[in-house]
This record gives sequence, structure tokens and C-alpha cells, in this order.
Amino acid sequence: MTSRKRKRDGTANKIPKNEGISSESCLNQPSDQSVHEVISYEASKLSANHYDPDTTEPISCSLKSLEDLLSWKRMEASPFNVATVPLASRYPPLHSSPGRTLVSHDMMGGYLDDRFIQGAEVETPYAFYHWEYIDIFNYFSHHMVTIPPAVWTNAAHKHGVLSIGTFITEWTDGAKTCEAFLKDEESYRTAADKLVQISHCYGFDGWLINIENALSETAVKNTGPFLRYLTDQMHERVPGSVVIWYDSVLKNGKLSWQNELNDDNRQVIFLRDYEEADSALMFFDACDGIFTNYNWTEQSLEWMKSYSAAKDRFVDIYVGVDVFARGKVVGGKFETNKALKLIRNYGFSTAIFAPGWVYECHEKADFRQNQDKFWSLLSDFLYIHRPSSSLPFISSFCQGFGKSIYWRGQVEMKRSWFNLHAQEIQPLYLSENLNNDGWLRTRGCSEDVWNGGSSLIVEGMIPSGLSEVCARIFSVHVPLDTRTFVSFVYKPPVGVKISLELKTIDGPLCTFEGMEEIESKSVFPEMLAEDNQLVEQFARNCGRWTLDGWNSRCFLLKMTGCSLREVCIRVSRESGDENVSFNCRIGEIMLLDAESLQAPVQSVEGICVNDVVWHTGALNGDGHTLKVLLNATLSWQYPGQQVRHFLIHWRHLRGPDPRIPPGPLTLIGRSYSTLYRVVELEVPAAPALIELVVEPVSREGFRVPEAQWGRRTLSYSAS
Repeated sequence: MTSRKRKRDGTANKIPKNEGISSESCLNQPSDQSVHEVISYEASKLSANHYDPDTTEPISCSLKSLEDLLSWKRMEASPFNVATVPLASRYPPLHSSPGRTLVSHDMMGGYLDDRFIQGAEVETPYAFYHWEYIDIFNYFSHHMVTIPPAVWTNAAHKHGVLSIGTFITEWTDGAKTCEAFLKDEESYRTAADKLVQISHCYGFDGWLINIENALSETAVKNTGPFLRYLTDQMHERVPGSVVIWYDSVLKNGKLSWQNELNDDNRQVIFLRDYEEADSALMFFDACDGIFTNYNWTEQSLEWMKSYSAAKDRFVDIYVGVDVFARGKVVGGKFETNKALKLIRNYGFSTAIFAPGWVYECHEKADFRQNQDKFWSLLSDFLYIHRPSSSLPFISSFCQGFGKSIYWRGQVEMKRSWFNLHAQEIQPLYLSENLNNDGWLRTRGCSEDVWNGGSSLIVEGMIPSGLSEVCARIFSVHVPLDTRTFVSFVYKPPVGVKISLELKTIDGPLCTFEGMEEIESKSVFPEMLAEDNQLVEQFARNCGRWTLDGWNSRCFLLKMTGCSLREVCIRVSRESGDENVSFNCRIGEIMLLDAESLQAPVQSVEGICVNDVVWHTGALNGDGHTLKVLLNATLSWQYPGQQVRHFLIHWRHLRGPDPRIPPGPLTLIGRSYSTLYRVVELEVPAAPALIELVVEPVSREGFRVPEAQWGRRTLSYSAS
């Protein structure tokens, strides 16, 4: 996990801006030979848009002008910012949701710690993890073309949530931009084609179109056709994508926020020769929805409910809610639930703008507490969707940040970190009051972790009169095999008993044509003894580990034609009838096909070393001797669906002093794709030979034999 470094000590050269990316072909690197480099401290040719000028770390960026957009080329795109996680299926599908929820993430201009694609060393970062409540995630900034950082798209896709960017023009400069790209059909189609290519290249799912400046008669006439063309092309190139229009410009080109959908911002435009389109084309009808401004009233909602043009498309009207509560708004801040209640009463979708308020305007140390409070207050007015996947289903509850990086209860790297690539399928974070002063809550915690950066705390009070309480921690749709192996890791609390309860449905009944809830039934899987054949095979695949207070239990679930609907933690009192408080830490839950309980057999292949940049820096306490710092991109081939992450190691093999023996493998960091940028790695002085090693870690945590790791040697000499 690469640390973010603002400055480099020593005398290394700065990297100039350069739009080219100079990646060598792997054909130049035979797999059985060492790559050789002659050290040169010349300026790098790497693009300053895609690599940090000080450290060469890969970064996400926006496009700031129409010229940037029109000159964009796929061959110059950042390979690191391409989302690698496909959009997960979900139930109900987006088109069947009774009321959608869009989150527009606008935080301090965007591209903060999240722009560092391989992660950053951050004490108290902002992250989003209530994915089950939302349908569309919009990354927002005031740059003209906001491309979502891949970390956000990957996290959203794991949970079946769309990730969309922003195209925005504002004020005087924005008006000039619009006059240029909306002057005629050729111009607006060229701009739209670039937006489609960018979304397709980087793997995100559409655009929020936000024109906040006045338009001339010609420009406003071409805005509807631009939206229709962009929407049609997005649907064709990126199935399931959406284009959403922001409530800002009227049919006469005037900039005037309406806070509703009406005749002025719906806009009828008469076209000539637009394929087979109707003669009338509207902003709203030209795309997939409208995001209204925030200063609406209940009368606005009443009007839209009766507006004939909105009939049958209420869910495509995303009523905007500014969490900062700027202007005359309903709710906002910790009263945002007041706005949501009204919006849902009228059957509309909602667009929650800047929920990072809980981070920006409060103590950073209290972020988790305030985040959970905010979404808990909204939960009654949000619709939970279930991410759907085949087995294996695995989560260790990592939220994408932590105080250390853990693996099986042990610290792998001790430092604060933030990397949403590491975020795993998130549980339901609930807060529930029970009768007789009982209560139940689930929350993330970075203090004691099984894998990643956080574990799940299930805590509460079993009140007098109840023998047990049940915490629902996952709502999913996972078809089960006839024999499903279950692994459950937790730290047992004092005074209560913990058991695992699964709720299943009959698979053939699960069509999800409508919204009616399908009845589920509770099952308690059979716990297996330690000498059971399946348990022994699982233990062999995992290798040896130290539990250090953690309990690891294995179960077998035998079912036919069923799908997993919910995962619950049942907490039971051991004796008596008085109030019993409890606090239980859950480390990991895995469900695997018992018939294919084996480690992967593939080997890492085709390791390439590209884009090598050498830096120097002064050794501590010695202003004359310089250390040698290696920066290089590693790429390789391996089936991505089989791994949780890759571990990147290096070791010194020989030189410059022949008396020094080869060194041990040393961990550099983790990669969540088949690409990794080695940054500021201190290596021996030239001439020398080092080895770079890629170790796959399977999704199940099974050990991959060293013979299947990828290796590449790099020799280097002084110029």
C-alpha cells in the first residue's frame, strides 16, 4: 500500500508536464531474462496529469477545458485509473426500484486523498460505506470533466451501484465553452463522443450534465439534441449507464434554477432530420432523469406529482437535497430525514448532495460515529438493494481505511492508510431500539482487525424478557450450492453465546418481477469438528496462522435450489433474566462451494517492468552520500476474479559489494489489479541485481505456492 508523499528529500529532478505515456512493450522483456537499466537522473516523460510530479505515484485527474476534452486520446489515458471491478448484479434491478437514491459526492473541490490510486497514508480519511442504501454515486467537482477516481467506481460496482462523472460549465467561461461545443451538430456530437469514450475507457457508468450558465438561442436549441445523442451513445457503448440533467437552464437559455420539473426547464425543441426521433425533444425526455435544485417546497412536489409530462417517470425525477442546508431548504444536516420523508411521500427519487458534511463540519476523529448517525436517520426513507453474486461470498468488513493493514489478525503493515480499492462488501450498519431499554447496533472498528483495516462490532443490550437478539448484517442474493462450506471468524464476548443464522429463499420463486417480498426461512448450518475432512482441507489451503483470541468455526450447509437472502448474528443470554450488555467483534464470513474447496492453480505470468524513473536522496545524517530510489510500473497477467489482492515484494540479489549475501523478501505493498507502481524504493547502489516478486492472495485466503508467484529480476548500472 503505497504511502502518499508530498515532497522528496534530496536532489531528484522534477517531472515536467508531458501528455505522452512511455510504456515499453513487454515483447522487449523475455520472461527468462533480467531487465537491465542504466541509471539516469533525467526528467521523466510520464504525464504529470496521471503521475504525481514529486513521487511518480499514479493519480486520478479531471479535464479542465473543452480543449482537454476534444484532444483526449485513449492511448494517453491512465491505465491505473481504469476500474477493474465489473458492475455487480443487484435485486431489485435499478429500473424496478420504487424510489432511487443518488449521492453526489462534492468535497472541497474533489481529488483529495482519493486521487492517489494506490492509496495514501492518512490518519482520518473520508470514506463512504452505506452502499446498500444508494443506487447511483456521482463524483462531483467544479472541473469541466470530472472523471471518478477508480477507487470509487470499484467500491460502487462491488455493491451494484452505478458510478457517474460530471460534465459542468459555469459562469462566463462556461458560456464561452457552450457556445463552442453547442454551435452545431458536428460540434456537440464530437464532444459527446469524447464523453462516451472516456466513460467506456475508465469503466464508469454515465454523466451528470450540469450547465450553469446562460445559453444563446443556437446553443439552447442544440442542448436537447446533444443530451439525446449522448444518452443514446452511452446506452449503446456502456449498457446500464445513465445520463442525468441538472435543473439550471430554461428553454429560453436563461440561467434560472426552478427547484422542480416544469414547462420552463422541460423545454420543447423542434428538430430537423434527427434520425427517427419525435419532432419534439425535451431536456427531461432526452436523457434518463433530472436532478432538481435544492430550494423546493412541498408545493413543488405537489406540482410535479400532477404534471402530466412527469407521468410514469416519477422515479426519474431526483429531488435535490443539500446536506449543508444552504438557502431556503427543507431539512439538511442531521435533519435531512425531513426532506427525504416529504420526497418519498410524493413518490420521487432523491439526489443527496454533499453528505461529506458529516466529515467536513465535524471532528474528523468522530467521522464514523457521525456518518452512521446521518444514514441511520435516513434509513426509514431509503430502499435497500441486495448485491447479487455467485459463490464464493466473502467479506471481512474492511471499509477501505484503517490504522494498520491486517492479515489474519496480524499486522502486515503498521501505518494509517486509505485505499477504497481494499473496501470489501459492506454489511448493514444498523441502530435499533428494543423494548425494555434493549438496543442493538453494528459499526466498523479499526482497533482489532482480522483482515484489512476494520472489523465489525455487534453490540447492544439483551433486555429482561428476551432470551436473545438477532443482528442482520447482510442482505444479499447469492445462489447456494448443494453443499456450501461456511467459515466464521469472531471474538467471543463474555456472558453471551454467539451463533450464525442464515436466511434463505427458494431459488425458483425468486424472479424479482415485482416488489413483493419473498418469504425467507432461517437455517442454522451444521458446525463441523476440527478433524472433519472439509475442515482439514480448508486448513491446509489456508496454511498456519495464530488465532490470538479469534475463534474460527466451520459449518456445512446442505440445501437444494436455494439462495442466501440474509446473514444474521444471533446473540443469546447464557443464564438469568436480567439486562445483559454485550460487545462482539466479527472478523470474517465466507461461503464457499464445498465441492471446489481448493487453492488456485494458475501462475502469475508475463511480468513487465516499464516506465522506470530513478531518483536520488540524501542518506540520513550524511549530506554527501546519495541513496538510489527506484520508481517503476509492474504489470502481469492473472485471473482477477480469483484474487483478493496481490502482495508485491522485492529483494537484493547481488552487488555492489560481493561480500553482502542476498537479502530476504521484503513487502513493498498491495495491489488490487494486475498493475502496480513501485514508488521511491530504496535499492543498493549500482551495479546491482534485485528481484521483484508478485504473490497472489486468493479470494478465500488460500496460500498460493511460491512456484506460482511471478518474478522478474532487474539489473542496473551507473551511467
